[in-house]
Amino acid sequence: MAPRKWQTSEEVFRLFRSIGRASLLYDIQDSHSGNMAMRWRNEAGEEMVVITATGSQKGDLEPNHLCYLSTAETDFGYYKASSETDIHVRILSIPGVQASMHAHCKEVVMATLDDRPAPKTPPPFIPVDPLAFYQLGPEIPVDWFAVPSGSPEMAKTIPARLTEHTLTIIYGHGAMTRGRTLKEAFHNLCLANNAGYIVRLLERQTALKEVSRLEKPEVRVRIFEHQNEFVEKLRGEIKSAPERHFHFRPAPYNVDVDGCCDFPEEEEILKEFRKAGNRIFESRLSPFHTGSMSVRGVDYLLYAPQASMPYEVGGALLKLPLAPQPGDDRELELHKKIYAGSDFQTIMHCYVPEAEAHAHYVYPGENQPLSRIIPVDAEGSFMYLAIPVVGPEVSDDELIRLLHDYKMVVVRGGGVWAVGSQSLSEVLHHPSSLREICLYRIAAIERGLDLRSMEPEKARRW
Repeated sequence: MAPRKWQTSEEVFRLFRSIGRASLLYDIQDSHSGNMAMRWRNEAGEEMVVITATGSQKGDLEPNHLCYLSTAETDFGYYKASSETDIHVRILSIPGVQASMHAHCKEVVMATLDDRPAPKTPPPFIPVDPLAFYQLGPEIPVDWFAVPSGSPEMAKTIPARLTEHTLTIIYGHGAMTRGRTLKEAFHNLCLANNAGYIVRLLERQTALKEVSRLEKPEVRVRIFEHQNEFVEKLRGEIKSAPERHFHFRPAPYNVDVDGCCDFPEEEEILKEFRKAGNRIFESRLSPFHTGSMSVRGVDYLLYAPQASMPYEVGGALLKLPLAPQPGDDRELELHKKIYAGSDFQTIMHCYVPEAEAHAHYVYPGENQPLSRIIPVDAEGSFMYLAIPVVGPEVSDDELIRLLHDYKMVVVRGGGVWAVGSQSLSEVLHHPSSLREICLYRIAAIERGLDLRSMEPEKARRW
């Protein structure tokens, strides 16, 4: 069979390049790892599979790094397509699937490692955060393969997994996912990596303080057992009653608003949304296309329902009535309620992983998670005496009251809400600072330091 003439699409190339760069920024790829694929119909109406070439740098793709394959007569060798092309083609044959992606999601890989002998039968990964739990599922499959890259066993198992699940984990290697768009597939991978990071943070901050400095092997085993006990107990509680542990169920990923901008003429405010959205993504204040932010108008609000959005990819920007509407989801409804009960001008909601993990911290000798995060670093202490932490059952009225008093509130199982009186830049400072505050506190716990003695005395009385 004569090889097909090489084809290319500038639009498809820009999409692949932007997602490739974003995956590198989010650190779920190394310079050459992973692959992306999608169904695409060319100008002649022929449906094709577009996939990255083997060994291509996803953060620096060139047009000739994309392979355009016939779905009926593929010649993978000629096109130098990924070694996992057959896996992607099978995933793309699942009804409703238009895109697939494989990435080295390091955090969830590390969270699922074990030292059992091969061959392994790893247990599923159970998320403890609302994004992954509701959007990826309460149990994410993990499979061990003797040859974990492009093997016939993978080609059989992974598409079967993705028929039933949104995402599946390849033990020691990464994850593969499906989506209606390539952006949705990338979103899923970011959620998985974020979920693994939160579990690992929980393990890091639950090591027994009194033995954390010792070097005896049996002590290290005790620490590991303590970490597992805490995380597994939390997982069991969440699986049995998720509504008691999560503030609300995040809305499903919305492909219908992709690329939508309702106020293109507002150049200055557009610039502010895009700057803030890019910073949320690059600073890992919320996984890709999660969270939300808004600016109040007279009788409307300018609203980003996918707040975490890198420059090249972007996200939806909507102009909506300020008054409640029948079709409002819970996230948008809460923005409107906060505005109705205050004179705030800006709102931001982020799923800061460090805050989500630290909101579960229990001080030694106590039996309930903390109710306030008190900074122990210089800048955090200068800006905030304390940041309230509330449970998922918090009422809207109580949340609004606390936002009046503190400007930022951590909801255990529900992310971080922050408000401002002027600009998006002002409100962005709150979750950005909180991330660092939590990192310093978690580091102190890891080192076996006494947080209570490090916290300013005046903060305890405030």
